[in-house]
Amino acid sequence: MLPDDPFFNHPREYHTPPGREGRLARRFPRLFLYPMIWKYIGVGACVALRGRYDNEFWALNSRQVLHSLEYVGCRIHVEGLDHILEVQGPCVFVGNHMSALETVILPGLIDPRKRTTFVVKRSLTTAFAFGHIMRSRDPVVVDRKNPRDDLASMLAGSEERLTRGISVVIFPQATRSPYFDREQFNSIGVKVAKRNNVPLIPLALKTDAWGCGARGVLKDYGIVTPDLPVHFRFGKALRVEGNGKEEQEHLCRFIEDSLAEWRG
Repeated sequence: MLPDDPFFNHPREYHTPPGREGRLARRFPRLFLYPMIWKYIGVGACVALRGRYDNEFWALNSRQVLHSLEYVGCRIHVEGLDHILEVQGPCVFVGNHMSALETVILPGLIDPRKRTTFVVKRSLTTAFAFGHIMRSRDPVVVDRKNPRDDLASMLAGSEERLTRGISVVIFPQATRSPYFDREQFNSIGVKVAKRNNVPLIPLALKTDAWGCGARGVLKDYGIVTPDLPVHFRFGKALRVEGNGKEEQEHLCRFIEDSLAEWRG
């Protein structure tokens, strides 16, 4: 655990303190944010290539991106961090997926408390520079070509990581979306938790301040809207009983209620 981790020093929640933003950066957020992120990715990739990109550096990189977002005017709110510490051993985090922001911010929230990795599509492990970082984190990789093969890879890969004490973050939605549709939110997270007899922690997030861009190489570098607050909320851990239908319903309601509250 990192002694200077600002999230650990706020065991329940974190809210962006006043005075973090730069006046010019807020006026031109995209112009300031992405060069900072590219710098952190570039440094991280070099560290990963040397085999030195460990969990502490991952959390550090994540915090650097978070503070870059605050510098361009984004307000970040995190709730329920105490629920992570309440769980003994590994668990499965299951949440909605809205933008690239959560992929780079969640390590700074979770990893200082509980060693973790992600279920990711293969393209993230082959991306220029960022791919070196992602591969160093030993993710569970799916190809998004054959659903049956992806399910088998996800179940086997998650089981292997959980057995080693590594928690797994799963986004059941097929694609990122600013809206939550429970019809597109499958029960794979519940299945993984039940199969491995580990707790499941619900995760609701609102990260549309980091918009999606065009297709191809620029798809993760869309419009940045500082006026849209960024929210992360971790729920109390669940134990999956029976067929998991109640837990899946709880997950969906947790996300829907959180998003409704944040959108007013």
